[in-house]
Amino acid sequence: MTALPPHSPAILPAQPFDALLDLPDDTRVHTLSNGVRLLVIHQPGAPGVSVSVFLRSGGQHEPARWGGISHVIEHMAFKGSATRNCQQINLDAERLGAEVNAHTDRDHTAYQMRGLAAHTLPLLRMLADLVLHPTFPQEELDRERQVILHELTDVEDDAYAVAWRLFDQAAYGRHPFARPVIGSRSSIEKLTRQDLLDHLQQRCSGSNLIVAVAGPLPAEALLAEVEAGFGHLAAGAPNQVEPARWIGGVRIKRHGGSSQSQVVLGWPIARLDQLQPADAVAAAVLGEGMSSPMLDELRERRGLAYHINVVAEQQELGGQFVVEGATSPEQLPEFLEGSLALLRRHADRVEAIDLERARHQLLVRSLHDRERPMRRLEEAAVDLFVLGRLRGNRERLEALQSVDREAVRSRIETLLLQPPALAITGRAPAGTREHFAGLLERFELPLDPVSPPSS
Repeated sequence: MTALPPHSPAILPAQPFDALLDLPDDTRVHTLSNGVRLLVIHQPGAPGVSVSVFLRSGGQHEPARWGGISHVIEHMAFKGSATRNCQQINLDAERLGAEVNAHTDRDHTAYQMRGLAAHTLPLLRMLADLVLHPTFPQEELDRERQVILHELTDVEDDAYAVAWRLFDQAAYGRHPFARPVIGSRSSIEKLTRQDLLDHLQQRCSGSNLIVAVAGPLPAEALLAEVEAGFGHLAAGAPNQVEPARWIGGVRIKRHGGSSQSQVVLGWPIARLDQLQPADAVAAAVLGEGMSSPMLDELRERRGLAYHINVVAEQQELGGQFVVEGATSPEQLPEFLEGSLALLRRHADRVEAIDLERARHQLLVRSLHDRERPMRRLEEAAVDLFVLGRLRGNRERLEALQSVDREAVRSRIETLLLQPPALAITGRAPAGTREHFAGLLERFELPLDPVSPPSS
C-alpha cells in the first residue's frame, strides 16, 4: 500500500465547514417583564437536564474593600436560605440525585444543577431559593470564611496561580479587572454578613440575571415556574464597569514552592464585544496541538518546556493573547527568546498548513462544545450579558471560516505593537528583566509600559 504524502488532500474533507453551517440553532431566549431572561436549549427526548442561574456580578464588579465578596456569596448560597438550612439544601438536592456546582468569574457568578429531566421544575425552584433568598447565617459565615482562607492559601502556594495574578497586575494595574476573584486575606477576614446582604441587593436584579435550562422541556413549559421564582425581582440597571486599559510591564517574584520558572507573557487583543475571530485563530496557529510552532519548536525540538500553552482570552473588559509555560531557570532566557522569535516570524508570514490545522481544531472544539450543555449555557449567557444577543452556529462558523492567513498575520503584527506584560514566578536567574528588555530591543518590539491612568 502506497503511503500518502504529508498533508495529502486525500485525507481531508473538501468542505468541512459547509456541512456544519446548517446545524440547528436550538437555543431560544424569553425575557420577563422585569428583564430576567430565560435561556433554553431544547433537547427533545433527553433523559437529563442542566439548570443554571447566571448573575452578572463577579470580581470586576466589586469595590476594593469588598474584594472577593462575590466568591464568598457563592459559597454562602448553599449554607442556608429562607426555607432550608445547610443540611436540608444538601439533602434536597441529593435525594433527587442532582449534581450541584457553582463558580465565580471576573464577569459573572454561575449556580448550576444537573439531574433528571423529570426533576426540572424542582431544580428551578431550588436554585431560585438559594440564589435569591440566602440568609447568610453568621455561624456558617464564620466557618466558611476559614474554608475560603484555606482555598486562598492553596492559591498562594501555587507558583502558576501566582504568576497569573502578577500578570494581571502588570497588564491592567489597579483596574478591577486585575483583581483576583478570590480576593485578599485582609478583605475576606473583614467581610460581614451585612456586607454580603448589601452587595447582593445592589447587584442582583432582573436585568443582571439569566435562568438557563438545557433539557427536553420547551420554554413554554418553563415560563410559569421562572416567573414564579424570579418575576418579583426589580429590573434594575445592568452591572457595568469601564473597560480595562492595558499597561504592560514585568513582574518577577521568587516562589519557594517551585524549582522551575513559571512564565506568563502576553499582549492586548480585542474585547469580546469587538468580535475579532482572528485572535483565537492566531492563538491556535501558534500553540494548539503538538504540531503547532510553539510546541513543536520549543518542546519537541529544543526541550525547553513540558507545558506550553497559547490562548486568546476575550472578555467583557479586556482581551489578552498569552503564551504561558514552565521551564528551568537555566533555560528561561532561551524560552523567552524562542517565544518572541516565533511571534515575530508569524507577524511576517503564516503558513497555509498552520491555518488549516488551526481552523479544523477550533471547528472540532466547537462541535465538542455542542455536546456539553453546561458549557453551551454559560457561553450563551455571557453573549447575552456582553452582546445583548446570541451568536448562532452559522454566525460563529462563518466568522471562523472567514479568517485567512493575512488576517492572522496582521493580528499578530498588531498585538506586537503594544508593550508586553510578563510575569515570572518560582526561580529566575539574575538579570532576567534586563535580558528580556534586550530581547524586545533585538526584535524591535516596544518595551516601556503605558502610563497608568491617574486615579
